[in-house]
Amino acid sequence: MEKVSCSKCGASNASNAKYCSSCGYELPSITTEIFSDNVQQDKSPKPDNKKKYIGIIFGVVFFFIAYYGIQQLFFKSGTIDKDMMNVASELNTSCPIMVDSETRLDNAIALPDKVFQYNYTLVNINKSEVDTTSLKNYLEPNIINQVKTNPQMQYQREHKWNLNYLYKDKNGLYVLLVKVTPDKYTE
Repeated sequence: MEKVSCSKCGASNASNAKYCSSCGYELPSITTEIFSDNVQQDKSPKPDNKKKYIGIIFGVVFFFIAYYGIQQLFFKSGTIDKDMMNVASELNTSCPIMVDSETRLDNAIALPDKVFQYNYTLVNINKSEVDTTSLKNYLEPNIINQVKTNPQMQYQREHKWNLNYLYKDKNGLYVLLVKVTPDKYTE
């Protein structure tokens, strides 16, 4: 039987001992290798690695095709939302901008359900001075005509955006909201 010497006190210990019998110090573990000529080797057939890799590649390709198809089928509106946000961001880089002597475009925002909103301020008007019905009757047909005929609105028409035109007075108080839905500009 093999003996192990303690590295702390030098005492001789049995090879299977974990601690020194003299000082109690932890002994290093000894690993022994067993050699045998009688060990049987596994002779079972190994899977063909080429087939395994082809299967993995096929599985990955199929997954991505299915993922893309599901995205296009069920979540296609996400691209419209992204487009709306991009249009709003691009427009907002030049805002605020005076549209005419009475109207300033403050910004644009993309809202859920394909709603795109322009936020305007009537810079010389107080809410108390405005007849909202007359203002709406004046603005709405002009806005609808602009949406129908402006070449820059082609993309919005093709994708049937709902367009909101929100007006506030010079103090930031709500005055009017004109909603232009696809049925109004595709007549």
